[in-house]
Parts: sequence; C-alpha cells; structure tokens
Amino acid sequence: MPHSTGKAQAPDTAKSLIPEPPDPKRVVVHLIDGTYELFRHFYGLRRAGEKVAADKPMGAVAGVLGTVVQMLEQGATHVGVATDHVIESFRNDLWPGYKTSEGIDPALWAQFHPLEEALAAMGVATWAMVELEADDALASAAHLAGLDEGVEKVCIWTPDKDLAQCVTGTRIVQMDRRSGQIRDADAVRAKFGVVPEHIADYLALVGDSADGYPGLPGWGPKTAARLIARYGPLEEFPPEVLGDKRELALLFKSLATLRTDAPLFQNVDELWWRGPTSEFAAAAERIGDPRLIARVAKLQGS
Repeated sequence: MPHSTGKAQAPDTAKSLIPEPPDPKRVVVHLIDGTYELFRHFYGLRRAGEKVAADKPMGAVAGVLGTVVQMLEQGATHVGVATDHVIESFRNDLWPGYKTSEGIDPALWAQFHPLEEALAAMGVATWAMVELEADDALASAAHLAGLDEGVEKVCIWTPDKDLAQCVTGTRIVQMDRRSGQIRDADAVRAKFGVVPEHIADYLALVGDSADGYPGLPGWGPKTAARLIARYGPLEEFPPEVLGDKRELALLFKSLATLRTDAPLFQNVDELWWRGPTSEFAAAAERIGDPRLIARVAKLQGS
C-alpha cells in the first residue's frame, strides 16, 4: 500500500449524529480517526471476553469496517479514514517522551496494516501516515475540504482533544461518538475555556497524557484558560508569566500543533465512495466478517 508525507460493545451512535446538508447538492465530508476506531473496537471485544477476542483475530478491523459501512448506510457519501501506519512520527525527535508503539498489545498491533488494506479494498479513501500522524491527516483533510465552497460541513470523527483546534464555527466540527456530542466552536470553548485557535496553547500548558508530554508543572486547566484569554497565544505572554519555562512551553505547543499541509487530495470528490474494489470480498472473508459483502453490495444497488 502506498504511504502518505485507537461486556459486549455498545452500538454505534452514527445514525443520530450524522448531519444532513440543507441542500442535497452540497457535500458533508466525514473524516474518521481509523487508529482510534481500531483501539475502540479492539478493547470492546476484550470487554466481551478473552475467548471472544481470541476467536476474532481481525475482529477490530471488522468492527471499523462495520462502522464505516453503517455511516454509508445512514447517508454518508464523502468519507476518508486516517491511520497511523507507524506510531512514531517527527514529534518523537522533538520530545523523547512522546508516544511510541511500545506497550501496544501485539494482537492489536497485528491489525494496523490489515485495517488499511481492508479499507482500501472497500474503496474508502485511506491515508496511512508515516512521518506524520493520523491526527495530522485529519487536520490536513479538514483544511483541504474547508477550502471547497461546495462543502456544507466537515465532520471529524474522534474524541481526541487536539483535533478541537481544527473546529471552525459550525462548519468544521468534531464528532465524539463516545459521548454522542457534536462539538462546534462554541462547544469547544465551553469544554476547554479557550477558542479552537488556542487549543495548542492550552495543551502546551496543561499537557496531553495520551501523547506523552506533561505540560508545565503547576498549570491547571483553569489557570491556562484564564491566561490565554488574557494574553492570547503563548508567544504573546509577558516574559515573567512563563519565566524559565517559556522554551519548554513553546516546544510543547509545537507538539500539540497539528500539521495541515499534507497533500492528501486535490478534489473533495476523491472522497466520494463509489463502491468496493474487486478485492473486497476476499478482504471481508480474510477479516472474518463475510456479512460485510452483502451490506456493501446492497449499498451499491441503492
């Protein structure tokens, strides 16, 4: 695959979240965090029991494909999925504690690349990231889709807080499948106390344990939000506010700032799902969910 520059599981809530454009000629773009979805389905199977997980070695892959098919069944037309082909990225060179593949369950790690292959076989635009991260792909895709005047809305399907920096008004929104929330700019400000443009500043101060950087010692969410509201971005903080931690704060901001320059597509219609490839039936059998074949065939005929 070419490379581009996470008890029984609760049912998905995509049906209630997917917005319909007021004008059917206009486009709603759905950008999915494939790595997060893979983790979600993997640990959902684990909660269902070790035997269930063992009997379905590609069960998380099947779960992600099922989620994407469900979204298509419920009206999604333009879909892109970002994955981490490798976990490490350029950020690991900037901060030694940044997240790595160390500690990932081997049974989960074994499904990363098969997920990309299965999505491609299903005909879904898939961005397998190497130097950059899946989050950078989502940010880049949201930026590119936002430039298209024919796009009514861009929905970024991930609960990761760093993607909140991509939210723009009510047009580019974050979809939290876990909580059932649609997070626009007002909702981002209500949740974090800062506008989307300052999420990277906020995370630099308070840290992001999921990504492996701690923020500044003694800085809590309320203090960070209050000072950002007063002074703006970190670069405009008076020298005495950050003191000798200024350079560290700016380093953390660079870790938190998502890239939006990955050349993922030239036209948003490259994300339009046109049906599976001839490889899909074999891929569905390989991941242990042949039911997907009939569901996808029905979508083609609708």
